[in-house]
Amino acid sequence: MFSALFRNRFSVGVLVGAIAFSLGAFCQSQDKNASPSDDKSATQENQIDPLKRPVPEKQRKANAKALKIELSKTYRKWLDEDVRWIITDEERSAFMQLSNDEERDQFIEAFWQRRDPTPDTEENEFKEEHYRRIAYANEHFASGVPGWKTDRGRIYIVFGPPDDIESHPAGGTYERPMEEGGGETSTFPFEQWRYRYLEGIGQEVIIEFVDTCMCNDYHMTIDRSEKDALKYTPNAGLTMYEQMGMASKASRFTDGGLEQLGLGPMNNDIESKEFGRLEEFAKLQAAPAVKFKDLEEVVEHKISYNLMPFDVRADFVRVTSDTVLVPVTLQIKNRDITFQNKDGIQRGTVNIFGRVTTLTGKIVQTFEDTVQVDVPAELLPKTAENSSVYWKALPLRISQNRYRLDIVVKDVNGDRTGTWSRGIVIPDFSEDKLSSSTLIIADQMEPVATKNVGTGSFVIGSMKVRPRVAPSDGKPISFKRNQKVNFWMQVYNLSVDEKTHKPSATITYNVTDANNKAVIHTVESTDTMGNVGDQVTLEKSLAAANLQPGLYKIEIKVNDNLSKQTLDPTATFAVE
Repeated sequence: MFSALFRNRFSVGVLVGAIAFSLGAFCQSQDKNASPSDDKSATQENQIDPLKRPVPEKQRKANAKALKIELSKTYRKWLDEDVRWIITDEERSAFMQLSNDEERDQFIEAFWQRRDPTPDTEENEFKEEHYRRIAYANEHFASGVPGWKTDRGRIYIVFGPPDDIESHPAGGTYERPMEEGGGETSTFPFEQWRYRYLEGIGQEVIIEFVDTCMCNDYHMTIDRSEKDALKYTPNAGLTMYEQMGMASKASRFTDGGLEQLGLGPMNNDIESKEFGRLEEFAKLQAAPAVKFKDLEEVVEHKISYNLMPFDVRADFVRVTSDTVLVPVTLQIKNRDITFQNKDGIQRGTVNIFGRVTTLTGKIVQTFEDTVQVDVPAELLPKTAENSSVYWKALPLRISQNRYRLDIVVKDVNGDRTGTWSRGIVIPDFSEDKLSSSTLIIADQMEPVATKNVGTGSFVIGSMKVRPRVAPSDGKPISFKRNQKVNFWMQVYNLSVDEKTHKPSATITYNVTDANNKAVIHTVESTDTMGNVGDQVTLEKSLAAANLQPGLYKIEIKVNDNLSKQTLDPTATFAVE
């Protein structure tokens, strides 16, 4: 876009320069034909820079018009093509009020910044994904016009790929579902796109596109009967009630409803649902709101809620000498999520908004996600005490060691909100000091495939480590006796022998009960760990079945034999 802007500005410069040059030439021609009495004034005029001579009003208006036409090509494309489907009416109106290029460029930059999920990085994932969607739409949905202009292209650009597509590219025989009247008919090509959840619109959103001209021109429709190729053929493609003589096909066209489906055993209440369908259709036409703006407002105005309880854990894992990874784990009990039944499946939906700022208020990281929990209806009461876990890894700079983390969680179906705010302090990972990551007690710990190393939820390096989160009431992490208790920790800055190029350290694992009685005591050495350097990862698992119900403490003591430094992080857990 900016290269195009440069070209347009260059062409404007050429245009204005050419006009000025022509005016200068015209004036010089007039000077040659002037009478001797005009020599003095002509001499004075020739001393004036031709580009600074006053331009006649008529010519000035012509120049301004040409300039406006030339500039509008750049910004008009951005407004009418690039962001046509995602810019709000208020933003469009504001953009049209701008008077110069500098203001327009600032507006465009702010437009993308408002939608950037990670404002502290150079990349704008929203912008990159938006243009990827435009490219995909142009490649897959073109039909006499570019793909981005089509209905399918618009929906794809705004809402992304659907969760499921039912495609009938050739039309043909179609068994109507009962909510469409039942019976068999023949259809035009059509597609149904299903989204499990669309923010601000609802759950299980189904969008239907029909190609009535059979020319790949799929348009979005609110009338599900539009795909019926036999709708206007007498005594063909009858619904179940029409076949049984309980309804007339002609009544489809006289009822005056949104859809011309005809009566059926399950669509008698179709009129009562028309307002809901109209509202959904209107929302699908509108530009999407900036994601989770309501939750961002909670953070902006420091409003506190505790109606939606959830627990948070933040860990620290060193990445480089100046970067630390902060995995943030959220845990929500199923009993605190409002579920809605859909075809025998109970679904809960939770929106999460988080922000990391410095002590001066500068935004460092922002994240927002939707988490869905599906439980078979008959199992929901049994899973009430189960927890849903969300994980987000945030890279932060060690040089700025104090941050503030704000998290807002919204139960979509129950319309309840909860907040969590804490200051977080990055540990001292100085290169001359023996140090470690957080000691994580996890309910899952397993290696990941080579292609997934460092990517995906709960993945730290080559391991998937899902932390247990302690409840906010002060109770310890708990495990059932049929579970495994997993310990994960990294040790940094072990001294390395100059001759062997290896560290020399011992690691002692002590598990004690509530009476401080040793239950497990094991020792291992870096000498037996294979090829390790100044950093080592500790991964241990313990069967909870080997422990009696009660409270326990794990202590991992690291003794560096070369530097004579030690560290001994501890954590507590309970066995039920």
